[in-house]
Parts: sequence; C-alpha cells; structure tokens
Amino acid sequence: MARELLIMLYLFVFKIQFNLCKMLPLQSKVTFVVSFGENNKFIYEEMKRQGITDDVVFLCKGSCKKDFEARGSHVIDFETLNLLDMWRGIYHLATSRTVFVDNYYGFLSVTDFKEDVQCIQIWHAAGAIKKFGLEDAAASGRSKKAQERFLRVYKKFDKIVVGSDALANVFMKAFNISAGNVVKTGIPRTDLFFDKNAAREIAAGLAINSKIMKEKKVILYAPTFRDTELSAFNLKLDLDLMQKELGEDYVLFLKVHPAVKTKLNYEQEFPGFVYDYSDYGNINELLLITDILITDYSSIPYEFALLNRPMIFFPYDLEDYKKERGLWDDYESLVPGPVVYTTGDIVDKIKKQAFDLSQIEAFSGKWNQYSKGHSSENLVGLLFKDHISIEEQQSRAL
Repeated sequence: MARELLIMLYLFVFKIQFNLCKMLPLQSKVTFVVSFGENNKFIYEEMKRQGITDDVVFLCKGSCKKDFEARGSHVIDFETLNLLDMWRGIYHLATSRTVFVDNYYGFLSVTDFKEDVQCIQIWHAAGAIKKFGLEDAAASGRSKKAQERFLRVYKKFDKIVVGSDALANVFMKAFNISAGNVVKTGIPRTDLFFDKNAAREIAAGLAINSKIMKEKKVILYAPTFRDTELSAFNLKLDLDLMQKELGEDYVLFLKVHPAVKTKLNYEQEFPGFVYDYSDYGNINELLLITDILITDYSSIPYEFALLNRPMIFFPYDLEDYKKERGLWDDYESLVPGPVVYTTGDIVDKIKKQAFDLSQIEAFSGKWNQYSKGHSSENLVGLLFKDHISIEEQQSRAL
C-alpha cells in the first residue's frame, strides 16, 4: 500500500511538470531513456553515420551514464533525487520529437506526448524464456490501479523493435499490442556479432591474461538475477569440483548482477581459474570470447546463438521459478542445449562435449530472423527516412 502511494505521488508530480514543459514547442531532438545502454549506443552511432542532425539527449539510470559521457553526449541522470536533473529530463521528454525507451518506465503512464512525437521501445532482450509484462505471474498480484498503469505504459509504445516474428508474438501478448506496432528491423546491438573487425578488437582488449586466454577456453556463467539475492546470494556452482575437473583446459568467468554483494572473493579463492566480470557493463562483448555459456532463464542465449557456440542450461530452481514468474513454454522446449541440475552434470557435458550445434543454429534462425548485421541501419533508415527538421518544416509553412 505504501509503495503504491509513493508511486502515485511521484507520477502526479511528474505529470504536472511534463504538462508544463509540453506547452513549449517541439524541437528536432531525440531523447533516449536508458537502463541498459547497448541498443541505444548502436542507434546513436548509426544516426551520426547517416548524418541525422537532431540534438540527442540521454536520460540515464544507473551506471550506464559514463558510457555516453565518454562519447561526448548530452547526458542527464534520470529518476533521481536531484530535482534539477529531473526537471531537465522531463523538459527534454516533453520537447523531443523522438523518444526511445529500453525498459518498462512507469512515468509513461502520465506522459501524453504530442501527436507528432513517436515513442519507440527498444527492449533489452532479443527473446524471452521467462514471462514479463502482463504475462508475468507477479503482475496478477498487483493492485487494480497498478495493472491499469501497466496498460497505460504499454499503450505509449508507438513502435516496438524486434528481431523475429517469434519475439513479435511475445510482445503482443506481454504488452497487449497489435502487429501494427511491431518494427521488424532486427535488434541493433546484435550488429556487433557481424562486425568482424570490431569483434576482434574487443576480444583482444578483453584478453588481459593473454597467456591464459591463448592456452585455455572460457566458460561464462551468467545466471538470471533473482530479487532474493540482494540480501543473500549463494552461488550454486561447486567451484572446487569445476576447477579440479576442468581447470587444466578452461577458465571460468562469472557474470552475476553487480548489485549482489558476495562475501567470498572468488578470484582469490580460485586464482587462475575464476575471473569475476560482474561489473563489466557490456555482456555481448564478453560473449565474443566465451566458448561455453552456462545460464538459466536469461535472454543472453538468444544473442549468443549468433556465434553458434555451446550452451548449458542450469535451472536449479526451475519449479519455484515457474510458479513465481512463469515461462513462455516448457523449459526444455525453449532452450537450445542440455538442461542440468548439478555441477557434476555440467562437468560431464563439457568433458564429453555433449552439444548439438545444429540445435543452436535452428534456435538462432528462429529468434534472430531479422538480425543480420544491419539492424541499426535498418531502424534508423526507417525512423528518419522522411526526416526534415522542425525548423525546416516551419520555414516551408511560411
């Protein structure tokens, strides 16, 4: 109840400020509301390549701010206690002709954009194992007001960018949208996997321990974040067993949520075998040097499949997770690799190389249907194909 009251108060204040700023004229400006970063960076770079001259603003949540500041961009902290930053952010939202969002943002429920504004959802996943949006089992437990708010947010998505028909079907259910809202240009950040020069450069930069990287293969463990882990995190892998059985040929990279506070320093406990990359921002860059991926309900496999490399699925809490969140289909039907429940089984699959790469290729063909290396170009070309500045429109009207 208290949570809902705080949300309502925040949205009430946001709405007043937005409506005041909305009285100002629209500008030739693109505003990105950013939680994850990667898609936004690729779109921004492609806009520059195509000569789009609109002003660009990034409203950033969390640590992604530094990535855009390094590009010399106009960057503002968003949904912060800094009232000046919030005013500035709301001003840009209300006066931009194009708004990109990459997540669920409650403020959209009270922002009635002008008719000429388009709001584009560039969701942070190329596919989905776990349910979200209206299909999330947790959503049904929220209040009626909260569920109404969810619907108002989803209605603000003029366009939703997808990489496949399969993902389009997921979004139509999760967000209660029609096929007319779907843009099938491919997922912008997947362009990295097709840029061989950039991939080689990034991989070389990551290979800090060059001798180890040349001699050993990389296993990446990237589990889904669970809310309960903020207070009590327990790594489910038996690292002693993995080092004993696989340490001669492999190293293990860990990518857990950076908010998780662990009491154990894994790198010191298992030197030369475990490397903690939890604070590394761009997961796709890590995938470039990954030989085997271990995960559970994450969306990472959808993009990793573009590399056609082995995956192991380790859903150690599958039954509980199905009840709490829900899955889009039977788990073993969804994933393109062996499903195991113990570290011993993980070790066994790796030692036996029990992988079917044709399964991964088919999985990638389904979910990366439109992501073929030109997704950013396709999207920017589509959105700005008839682009003329607002100033030029006004000049022509005279």
